[in-house]
Amino acid sequence: MVQQTFSGILGLLIISTLVTACEKQQEVVEDVRALKTITVSAPATGQVRKFSGTVSATDSASVSFQVGGKVEVVDVDIGDAVKKDQIIAVLDKEPYELDVDAAQAEVISAQAKVVDSKAEYERQDRVYRQGAGTKSRLDRAKYNFEAAKSTVDYSIAKLNIAKRDLRKTELEAPYNGNVALRLVDPGEEVTSGQKVFEIDSEGAMEVTIAVPETTISRIDTGTQVTLTFPSLPDRTVQGEISYIGSAAVKSNAFPVKIGLVDAPAGINPGMTAEASLILKVVSKDEGQEKGYLVPVHALLAAKDPQQGYVFIYDPKSSMVKKTLVHTSGEQHNMVIISDGLSAGDVIAVAGVSFLADGMKVTLMK
Repeated sequence: MVQQTFSGILGLLIISTLVTACEKQQEVVEDVRALKTITVSAPATGQVRKFSGTVSATDSASVSFQVGGKVEVVDVDIGDAVKKDQIIAVLDKEPYELDVDAAQAEVISAQAKVVDSKAEYERQDRVYRQGAGTKSRLDRAKYNFEAAKSTVDYSIAKLNIAKRDLRKTELEAPYNGNVALRLVDPGEEVTSGQKVFEIDSEGAMEVTIAVPETTISRIDTGTQVTLTFPSLPDRTVQGEISYIGSAAVKSNAFPVKIGLVDAPAGINPGMTAEASLILKVVSKDEGQEKGYLVPVHALLAAKDPQQGYVFIYDPKSSMVKKTLVHTSGEQHNMVIISDGLSAGDVIAVAGVSFLADGMKVTLMK
């Protein structure tokens, strides 16, 4: 009887332990919070400027022959895909083949002179040792022998140059890409260095715009940009400013390049794009404080009333990072964050008092 009672109690303990473990496991799962977020984009000025630009490959090369001559073969046209080291055009090889033959003949002739001059030098050396020759004849024979050897070296160098020029009659693609421009046809005479093709590399693309001098100080490299395409009205692509020109070019405008982030299929070099840039405020004279607008409830209080904390979401780790920010006032029931945030940051806007640095979260759908 006692044994049955003990077994019953043991069974209840096991069941109770399992239930507790399940409850703890459920609590761990529930700790992964569903996070409501916004993407920081609205500047304190509310100013967004749009600029038109053109899509181009990040890498583009002007391709030319390194030797001149008559074009014999052109194997590609505009729009064709090419592979690295693929032959895309060929010059008439005959003149360069003749140069190689002539250089080879010079090498053979020079080598023959080395044999003759060596024999003469050795003869003069024997005679001089026997006391029948003169020092001047020996020195002259030695000089002729050394000169003949130098002539061989020079002739071999000329032969190598002739062979190199012969190889350069075949024009190769510098990398995988597409032919953007073709400026030559078979039968044409071209000179060394004359541009005959333009080839865009495959992969990364960018949009080039012109920003006027009155606006250039209000953008920075790394700033996020929204791009749209008139020919693809349903496509919106994110970009990032990768280059800002240091000198104005046309109409006092500065060239600015925007790298495309994960550009989808259908966007090709030469297409027109429209870039929406968020301008930063550079002075209080413009009537607004410098910074970005975020909801009041996205901010966690700090000891300093001019500071606070926000939680920035990291998509790679699915965690939030507690970040100190500086505030500089309010605008339209929003807090102006003057330092600590960048355009494109994803921040929590609900339940921030329940979050902690490094906490793993999921995004609320």
